[in-house]
Formats: sequence, C-alpha cells, structure tokens
Amino acid sequence: MRNRAALIFLFIFEVCSPLRVSAQPLQTASNTPQDLKRLSIEELAQIDVTSVSRRSERLSETAAAVSVINADQIYRSGLTTLPEVLRLADAIDVARVNSSTWATSLRGFVTNPANKLLVLNDGRSVYSPLTSGTFWDAEDTLLNDIERIEVIRGPGGAVWGPNAVNGVVNVITKNSASTIGDYVSVAAGSDEHVYAVGRHGGEMGRGAYRIFGKYRQHGAQVFTDTGADAGDPVQLGQAGFRMDSSPDGSVTWLVEGSAYRGTNGFSDRPDGDIAGGHVLGRWNRTFSDSSEFQAQFYYDGSYRKVPLQFTERRHTFDLDVQQRLQTGRHDFVFGGEMRFSRGNDVGIA
Repeated sequence: MRNRAALIFLFIFEVCSPLRVSAQPLQTASNTPQDLKRLSIEELAQIDVTSVSRRSERLSETAAAVSVINADQIYRSGLTTLPEVLRLADAIDVARVNSSTWATSLRGFVTNPANKLLVLNDGRSVYSPLTSGTFWDAEDTLLNDIERIEVIRGPGGAVWGPNAVNGVVNVITKNSASTIGDYVSVAAGSDEHVYAVGRHGGEMGRGAYRIFGKYRQHGAQVFTDTGADAGDPVQLGQAGFRMDSSPDGSVTWLVEGSAYRGTNGFSDRPDGDIAGGHVLGRWNRTFSDSSEFQAQFYYDGSYRKVPLQFTERRHTFDLDVQQRLQTGRHDFVFGGEMRFSRGNDVGIA
C-alpha cells in the first residue's frame, strides 16, 4: 500500500509540476511588470523613462534606481488616491497620518511633510514653499488618465532643482488622443462613502481634448483601541481639462488645467478648507533626430486654511526652457528655469 501511494504521489507531481512552471512567467509578466529584477532583458529594454535626464531613454541605460508604475497596474489595483498608488513602487515609504495627510518619502526619511522628495505632475512641480513638501490631499487626479508614474530613488537636484534630495516622483498623464470616448466610475462603501469620476474625450481638428470631473467623500478614521470616530472625514471635488496637438509634425503642444475645492476634518479642531487650481502650457519643436527644444509655463494658485494654525493664499508662476543636442555618442540637455512664488500667510492663535 505504501509503494502504491508513493507511485500515485510521484505521478501527480510529475503531471502537475510542468503546468506550474510554465504558468509562472505569465504571472510574473502580468502582475508585477514594474519589478525590474523579475523582467527579462527584452522586457527591460522596452521600458522608456524621461524623468532621469529630461529626455526619453531606455530604463536599462539610466544611471539611477527607477521604478515605473504603469496604467495597467493602477487600473487593477482598485485604489482611489494618488498616495496609495505610490505604494506599488519599490522602496518607497507611504504612511497615512489621518484621513487627509500622508507622509511619503524615500530612503528612510519619512516625515510629514516630506521635505526631501520632489513631486512632479506632468512636469509641474507641486512643491510647497510653506512646508518644503507636498500637500497630498490637494494632489488628486483621475487615476485612469495616468500613463505611468516614474519614481527615482536618489538625488535629482542637478536636473530638477530644489527639494529633490532623496528622490523624484513624476506623474505623467496620457495624451488626449488615448482617452477619446466616455468613462464613468461610481463606488460607495464603508471607507470611501462616495466616489464618482467621469470623463469625456474627443477629437479637435488635428488634435484631441478631454474634460473630467471627480468627487470623493472619505469617512473618518476609527481609533483602534476604543472604536470611536476620529472626526476627520474628507471631501474633495475636482474638474479639469487637457488639449493636445497631433503627435505628427515637428511642432507639438499641450494645454491643461484643473480646479479643486474640499474640506479636511480634524479630530481636535474645526474642519479645514482647501481650494486651488493650475494652468499649464507646453510647446515642443523638433528640428531633427538629434535636436529638439521645449518651453513650458504654468500658473498655480492655492488656498489652505487649518483652524487654530494658519491660513495661506499662494500664487506661483514658473517658466522652464530646455534644449537637447546630440553630438556623436553624447547627448546634451541644458536649459533654465525661473519661478516666482508669493504667499500670504496668516497665523491663527
């Protein structure tokens, strides 16, 4: 009987093990494409990033540690906020302080706010001079419109300027031509009380456009020891647009903008208010395969009130130009940036 049982076990093992081994590459390729250590050489060579040196280059040729979160991962995750999506990247710390505040950083420096991590949204810096960090409650977008998120672990100040001490996070959204049609998503639950997004995209001459809206109402947290309500619910409404020229031709451009308004709950004080918006324009001219020029301008306005602490109104103007030249085996990227930011801070006792 023991010999017969052993033979049956060996037969089942031999039949099932080839199926298990053959299915493993498919699982790795579909579920964790951003884990670079598991990708094949061919898959690694096909990934292009732009945040390391401000130009498109193969990930395998970059002199930096980079993780890429692609659109498929974001869609499959089912997440609803940008900070939560960042947890899909490698070696990044994302800690939740309360319903509206996040402590996000790289290389172990996890503070609130993270004053050593530069965050970009389509090349627009969301760095706040008030805290030298990022207010994640105001940095929201329609997650289905994100093409990829590039996370650079390591210094990036030589390329991107201040605050890029420990790393750079660059959120890159899709071209409007990739979002033609209608998209609607509605959800409700015990955590996200209300979550609704809608988008419409269409053609516009030789280009394309899209408009979108998003609203979320997040419930208050619960104290783990007593189960009591923490009294910090969050609600935020946002609307925006983007227009892109046709990718064909030597001259391309895009214009995008958004506006938001919401309230943040606090357990020890009245609710706070946030509001703001931005407009960004970018113009590219390609002279040849080895030469291209880019100019970008954006305006960002914000309002933030934290009761018993401060009230701030801030206006930021930014102009950035860069030129790329390729000579032989060398690729030069140079340019300049001018930023003017003015805030009216009022302290409250």
